[in-house]
Amino acid sequence: MNSPTLVFCRKELRDAFRNRLVLLLIAGMSLVVVLSVVVAAAGFHAKVVDYQSYVKAMQSAGQAENVTAPQLFPLQLLRGAIEYLEIVGSIVAIIIGYSLTAKEKNRGTLRLLFSRPVGGASMAAGKLLSVAVIWFAVIVVLGAIMLASVSLVGGITPSSAEVIKLVIALAFSWMYLMMWTAFSYWLAGRARRLSTALVVGLIVWLVVVLVIPQIGDTMDPDNQVPGGLFKSLQVDKPQEQAVMAHFSGYETTRNDLENTSISKHYERASFAYLGIKDKYNQQSLGLIWRDMWANVTWLIGGLAAALGLAVAYGKKRHLLRKA
Repeated sequence: MNSPTLVFCRKELRDAFRNRLVLLLIAGMSLVVVLSVVVAAAGFHAKVVDYQSYVKAMQSAGQAENVTAPQLFPLQLLRGAIEYLEIVGSIVAIIIGYSLTAKEKNRGTLRLLFSRPVGGASMAAGKLLSVAVIWFAVIVVLGAIMLASVSLVGGITPSSAEVIKLVIALAFSWMYLMMWTAFSYWLAGRARRLSTALVVGLIVWLVVVLVIPQIGDTMDPDNQVPGGLFKSLQVDKPQEQAVMAHFSGYETTRNDLENTSISKHYERASFAYLGIKDKYNQQSLGLIWRDMWANVTWLIGGLAAALGLAVAYGKKRHLLRKA
């Protein structure tokens, strides 16, 4: 089958492997994943050392220790990896989406391509399909490296249930990266100047990925103290909920602000399934889904909207506009 879509897909895949794009993506992100797991493991080791020192001090004073020993949950070591995919991965996806159109415009090959009986929608679908394959390959390799890193560095082999949760989080990562790629491709096709498309894409990335989540985290009082404000004050969950009930309007505003960021939805869903957020650690898939379905829906909706825009507006009259 040699439809225009598949022809463009094969062309882009050949270009990607010829330019070693896939290998560079895998190598760079794999290094980041391994380093993040090593750093997380070192942080846990420091907690264990502090706990052991505390226990010895209590025993020397003839008192019983009243602090729970730190426990290692393997998937929690992947927090840094998910954050790197959220921030660094998204900007790489923007650059890839931009380059899909920029290289054709810079080479002057768009008019040659459209001299053949092909449409912009077919070209867009083919290019995005090739990127979907590339991101899938990158995510699969990263998933294997995550499992290997957690097992070797953390010293604990994830259970089958944890592997399933990791696969779900990796699927979210694929959707998230594809969304940014399609969004950037749409911008590059719509803008009269390529430089304008890149600047707008980076501004949107800055606001959605960095500014809004940072504002939301800053507005959360529990993030102002390492380990959590309420934990440091030894306030249990019912008391915490009673206190926060007096600030329901403030909390609603903060939550609504965070909901405007698709990156925050990706982070919430991934953190929940990986058990990085203690509330969902070691919980069933059904329980996590009941709390996270809205975030997953936002992520799927964002991907569908970006793909729809990229294909619908990747037409000849838009791509051939001169500055």
